Amino acid sequence: MTQKPIVITMGDPSGVGAEVSIKAMASLGAQQRSRYAIIGDRPTLERAIAACQLDLALVDFGAEVPVGAVSVIHVPVEGLPEKFGTLSAACGEASFRYIEKAVALTTSGQARVIVTAPINKEALNSAGHHYDGHTGMLAHLTGSKSSWMLLASPTLNVLHVSTHVSLKDAIGRATPERVFETIRTGHNHLQRMGIKNPRIAVAGINPHCGENGLFGREDDLQIAPGVRMAQDEGINVQGPISADTVYHRANTGGFDLVIAQYHDQGHIPIKLIAFDTAVNVSLGLPIDRCSVDHGTAFDIAGTGKANHVNMLSALDYASKLAAARS
Repeated sequence: MTQKPIVITMGDPSGVGAEVSIKAMASLGAQQRSRYAIIGDRPTLERAIAACQLDLALVDFGAEVPVGAVSVIHVPVEGLPEKFGTLSAACGEASFRYIEKAVALTTSGQARVIVTAPINKEALNSAGHHYDGHTGMLAHLTGSKSSWMLLASPTLNVLHVSTHVSLKDAIGRATPERVFETIRTGHNHLQRMGIKNPRIAVAGINPHCGENGLFGREDDLQIAPGVRMAQDEGINVQGPISADTVYHRANTGGFDLVIAQYHDQGHIPIKLIAFDTAVNVSLGLPIDRCSVDHGTAFDIAGTGKANHVNMLSALDYASKLAAARS
């Protein structure tokens, strides 16, 4: 390997992470594969290669890599079930250790970007790692006070004020300060990615943004002040805008980014529009990380049926992040 790699964490060993990672590598040119290293369990990756009937060589990271081979950083974890589709605390422990290794490599400058395959939150928590998912785990491992989830696609980008909390808690978390910080984080990221003056829209939290208090005052008291704070800083942002129209306007070219107030408000439209191409990107961290935007799919893991298109989208975005950091 002639340059610092983009590292791919395999995700839950019982899920489709190994399969989509291997399929993605197989679909790349031989020289392109040298840009990446997979962090995970080597026997699981070998089983995924066999399940997909691929001819792909695995080589230990740091060794001389023959052209076309895939570099692997093997992280041993005891008690893995050695078969796909099994919910297991050992797999949750493995998922955590793969991420931990990736963070160590990126924070030390040995790797450029992390691309994550899916983990299972139940398995993760049963192993004693109590996080709401990748974003919270990465914030903890990097010592970050705040982090944000961006869902990026070719026509629609959505950044969330909050994600894996109840709807009741999400409303409480949408403070003017958090809304403002979310807008500023999205603005800075899009500028880094080459958009000089990002056009940002902020979705309202109530139907019709509360209709002047008829359906609630949260938009007036919590969302609008955060928007004004961002406007005072010179950010090109509008809102709150009714959530039932703002995504259509953004998807048809009206905005570069939509700020969603909670998980489903942002996830539903982008998964409807770009289910196979949307990429999950963590913002607010000292490292770069993006991910596939699908789950572990235990029901088809090990069958060779998993679609790797989303992994290719994540790898493409990771390359852009690496270039922007350079």
